[in-house]
Parts: sequence; structure tokens; C-alpha cells
Amino acid sequence: MSAPERPPSLDPVAAARWARQAVGTSSPWLHEEVASRMQSRLDFIKLQPQRWVHWEPMKGGVLAHQALQKRYPQADVWLSSAHPQQARMAEAALKGRWWQVARWLGPRVHVGLPPEGQADMLWANMQLHTAAQPQQWLHMWHKTLAVDGFLMFSCLGPDSLRELRDAYRQQGWPEPAHEFTDMHDWGDMLVEAGFAEPVMDMERITLTYESPDRLLAELRDWGRNLHVQRFAGLRGRQWRQKLDEVLLTLAKPEEGGRLSLSFEIVYGHALKPRPRAKLSAQTEIGLEQMRQMLRAPSGISDKV
Repeated sequence: MSAPERPPSLDPVAAARWARQAVGTSSPWLHEEVASRMQSRLDFIKLQPQRWVHWEPMKGGVLAHQALQKRYPQADVWLSSAHPQQARMAEAALKGRWWQVARWLGPRVHVGLPPEGQADMLWANMQLHTAAQPQQWLHMWHKTLAVDGFLMFSCLGPDSLRELRDAYRQQGWPEPAHEFTDMHDWGDMLVEAGFAEPVMDMERITLTYESPDRLLAELRDWGRNLHVQRFAGLRGRQWRQKLDEVLLTLAKPEEGGRLSLSFEIVYGHALKPRPRAKLSAQTEIGLEQMRQMLRAPSGISDKV
């Protein structure tokens, strides 16, 4: 299917299986690192959220969540997930011990989503590249946000894992991961979902590893191969030995002989604009839409 419908070559059944997989009490360190870089972009946003949503906080970053709570100490927080049990796990992991003051005097934490049109910020870190139907998420997030509320998200871009993809291709193996959506396509999908003023940017991060075992362990912690044409069955010990040999070809002399792997990180930011009535010979406007139109001042918002 095309990029606007879902990430190219992604298997929706495998994606759903990965999304349901239980997570531990800590988040992948790469996700935490990306979240810290995304938080630096909040310095340029004037709006101080009074209510915000953290989408998939366990996979997105527990430490990142705590940093966001420090940034917005008085704001109500909603922990949300496509699978409610994971949001409850996040609540348990983030809740302080009964004797800690933060548990009783900290911001109010809820599980689920706030009423439609009530959130000032929705934060989704390193999740969209695994979504089988990302536009459904974008439309849902748009409904959740208040007028002038904003979305902050990050995900992997198409240049991720290029060394591993090249190595697999040279062996004639199926792809090691599905294709990731380009940031320009994300911008188009944001506009289609009703967002305004999307700002997209990206950066490349190169990680190095001392051994194939270490590299594979981290890749398993961050996700799974969701390609529709991935290896169909189990592979044996000989294939694993061959894989180790292939991974050793990723060693770079300039990195001291360590295995090198690149990741493209895509960042996105967009606003929920004041709704506009579509004019025709006879125009009907719903009550809630009218409220939103009257609630926001005319002209361009100066909150962000």
C-alpha cells in the first residue's frame, strides 16, 4: 500500500502482535535519547499545557515522561495506549512509592484519553513507524487536542538501518525491516488529518557496537522485523553463524573496528487550528464546532 495509507511493506498482523507485546519497567535507551532531543524543541513553544497526553509512555520513555512532568508540574497528565493494559503498566511504573510526597502532591495522572478537544499537547515518541494505520492515530490525536493544542512526535525515517539493509541485499536475503515513511509523507498526512503548520525535520544518529551479539540484542529491544516478506520460518545455527559473519562486515576502521549502524530520526510538530466552516449556498454548523470557532480568537494564534 502507499505511504499515506501505512508505512510501505509493513505487515499489519506482525505490527499488532508487536504492539501487544508486554513491556518491562524501563524504556529502550534509544527512545529515551530521542525523547530528550525532542524535548529541546519545546523550548521554542510558548504555550504551557494544562492538560497533556503521553501516547505509549512505556515504549516512548519513562525518564522522558518524568522530565515532561518537571517541565509542566501543574498540568494534568493522561497515559494512553492502543492497548489499555500497557497504559496501566505505565501508571504503575511512574507512580511513586506510597511514602513519597510526589505520589500525593504531584500532577493528577489519568489512564486513557481526556474528553475530545481538551488536551493542550499530545506527545508520541518513536511509535508511528510501527503503526499499521498511522492516519487513524493522527485523526484520533487531532480530535483529542484542543484548538491551538499541538502534537509532538518522532519516528524512524527511511534511511535507518541502511548498512544492515545493504548487507542483507548482498546475501540475497529478505529485508531486515519494513520500509519507513519519509518525513514529507508525514507532513502530508498531518495536513490531511486536519493539522496546520506542520514542521518536519530529521537528524542521523550513528551507533557503534563491539560485537554482533550486542547489536542484535539492542535491535530486538527496540522492535521487530515487520516486513511482509521477512523470513517465513525459523533459521538454524548455521544461518546465525553466517549472520554474525555478515554483521562483522559493518565494522568501520574509523570507528576503531566497531560495527556501525545508522538511524534517521524524524521529528514532527503540528497545531490543531480553529475549525473553519465550509461555505456553500446553505451552511450547517454543529454546536460543538461553533463553540470551538467562538472560543479561539480570530487571526493567527500567537501561542506557539
